[in-house]
Amino acid sequence: MSSYIIEGGHRLNGVIEPQGAKNEALQVISACLLTSDPVIIENIPDILDVVNLIDLLRAMGVDVEKISPSSYRFEARNLDIDYISSKDFIKRCAALRGSVLTVGPLLARLGRAYFAKPGGDKIGRRKVDTHITGLANLGALICYDQERLAYQLRVPESGTLKGCYMLLDEASVTGTANIIMAASLAEGTTTIYNAACEPYIQQLCKMLTRMGVKIDGLGSNLLRITGSRHISGTTHTILPDMIEVGSFIGMAALTQSELTIKNVSWDNLGIIPQAFTRLGINLERRGDDIYIPAQDCYEIETALDGSILTVADAPWPGLTPDLLSVMLVVATQCRGSVLIHQKMFESRLFFVDRLIDMGAQIMLCDPHRAVVIGLDHKFPLRANNMLSPDIRAGIAMLIAAMSAKGTSRIDNINQIDRGYQNIDSRLNALGAKIYRED
Repeated sequence: MSSYIIEGGHRLNGVIEPQGAKNEALQVISACLLTSDPVIIENIPDILDVVNLIDLLRAMGVDVEKISPSSYRFEARNLDIDYISSKDFIKRCAALRGSVLTVGPLLARLGRAYFAKPGGDKIGRRKVDTHITGLANLGALICYDQERLAYQLRVPESGTLKGCYMLLDEASVTGTANIIMAASLAEGTTTIYNAACEPYIQQLCKMLTRMGVKIDGLGSNLLRITGSRHISGTTHTILPDMIEVGSFIGMAALTQSELTIKNVSWDNLGIIPQAFTRLGINLERRGDDIYIPAQDCYEIETALDGSILTVADAPWPGLTPDLLSVMLVVATQCRGSVLIHQKMFESRLFFVDRLIDMGAQIMLCDPHRAVVIGLDHKFPLRANNMLSPDIRAGIAMLIAAMSAKGTSRIDNINQIDRGYQNIDSRLNALGAKIYRED
C-alpha cells in the first residue's frame, strides 16, 4: 500500500494545467471496440483507471500503440472472443469500474457480452439497472450466469439489436454512454429521453458522429441515434478534466495561494466556477485560463433572506457530485456556514470524521448531508493520519493536509492515483511538500 507524507502550511504559486478528463477517457476508449478501423485518441490521462482499461483492451485482442505520452492508437480488428467470455476477463472487469463501458460496444459488435458487478470507489450502491434495462430495450436477452457471477447479454435470434424509444429511470452518465454505443450498431433509430448530457456524453457523441453514426439532440436530454452498419476510425481529443480544475481551485483557496490554471475549456465547466465563487473564492477568466488570487478571507454567501447556503449535486448542468468533497473541505476554512447535500451516494461523506479529527467543525446530519461551520483560517487544521476510501475523498484529504499545521499521512493513495496523474510531483512544482512512500 502506498502513502503520502504531507508537510502542511506551504502556499502554492505558479501555473498548472489539468490532465485529460478521466470520465471521458473511459467512454471514448471503450468506443474503439465498435470498429475494426484504427482510432487515435489524444490527451489521455496517465491514471490508474485508464491504464487498467487500456490493459484490459490489450488482453481482449485490441492492438494498442502508444504514440506519445498522452496519445494512443487503438485497432480492435482481431478481438479474442474466447477471452472475452473467460472467467479471468470477468474477474478483471469486476475490479474496474470503467469496464462497464465495454458492455454496450461488445454486445453490438460481437452479439454477446458479460456484465460483471463493477468495482471502483467505496461510496455506496451504484446501480447498473439503467445499463441493463437500456440494453434490454434494444432487444438484448439477459440471464444471470451463476458460475461466472455475472449477467450474460446476447442479441436475439434475428442477429441484431433494434432501435426503439426509451425513457431512462435516471440520467446515468455511464448508462447513457453504454446505450448510445450499443445503439450505434443497432438497426433503425434509438430515442433516449432523460439521457445524461454532460460534456463527456457530448464528446462521445461528437466522436461517434465523425465515425459515421448520426446523432441528433447533442447537449440535450433527448437523443436520437441512427445506427450504422459500418463505423469507421477517427481521431479524437479529450477535454481537460473539469474535476481536476475544481480540485485546483479548492487547493488554491484552502492554502490561500495565488494560482493560474491553464487551458481549462471554460465553456465546458458549466456551473463549477460559479459554485466556488459562492464560497467566497475570487476567480478570474483570462482567455481559457482561470486566475485565482491569494485571499485572506473567503466569505460564504447567504440567501437573500439570510438563510444558510446549501450546496447540492445534480445532473448536468447542475453541480457534479465529484466536487462536493472538495467544496466541503474548502468550506472548513471559509467564513460562514454551508450545508453540503450529497444526493447521489450515501457513503461519500463519511470521510468527514477524519476532518473532524483535524479540528474542522462539521456536523454529519445523515449519510447525505453535512453542515460545515467555517473557521475563517483563524484555527488551522491539525495534521492527521488518514486512509483514502475513494478518489474524491482522497483528494479532499490531500487538500486538507496541505493546509494543516504539521505533517500528515494518507494511506491507500492508489485511490487517488486512479483519478489524478502524478499529483504529488505536479503540486510540489508549485511549492507543496508531498512525499510518496511505496
